[in-house]
Amino acid sequence: MRRLILSLAALLALSACAEPVWAPDEAVAAAAYVHDRPPAITLFTVINNRSGSGAHSGLMINGSQRVMFDPAGSWGLPRLPERNDLHYGMTEKMVNFYIDYHARETFRVVEQTIVVSPLVAELALQRATAFGAVPKARCSSSVANILRGVPGFESIPGTMFPKALMTAFGELPGVTSRTITDDDADDNHGVLIVQTNETATDAVTQ
Repeated sequence: MRRLILSLAALLALSACAEPVWAPDEAVAAAAYVHDRPPAITLFTVINNRSGSGAHSGLMINGSQRVMFDPAGSWGLPRLPERNDLHYGMTEKMVNFYIDYHARETFRVVEQTIVVSPLVAELALQRATAFGAVPKARCSSSVANILRGVPGFESIPGTMFPKALMTAFGELPGVTSRTITDDDADDNHGVLIVQTNETATDAVTQ
């Protein structure tokens, strides 16, 4: 019995491990997108419309380039390079695809943005770059971990819950927010991925 329990524990541990992804240097360099807006940090929170509970957290950082840290997320594009949950080439079109992928009839997306200094944005970018692949169910805790080490975000608590992270982020001075809803069916992911892959190459150059 003890051997069986240990085997099951090992199996569960393996299933919880994150799979590392590491795009080559040339792909990351080619995809780099510099946004013309002020440096900013944006928290995305996906909320279940039926239960009201938080389902996912993602962090977009606009620093020397704009990236999306989507820890343990299912969003991703073969033509956009990724390094351990950090996605490069986040043009306006790619951000819209990210939002549209998550917002549907059963989920809404809350977007919260705070303008920061270039130094703060760059520190957040460095921390996200160095964080590594995130195991399932650790999206909010990983985002909170990154933010707590950035000046101005020390009040962010360590939490496993997307809505708790959203609430704390919303209490920071200067935050602006909006809620995105969509009546797309739950099974629209395949259509979105096909559409996104067809336009990703063009979007990277915009």
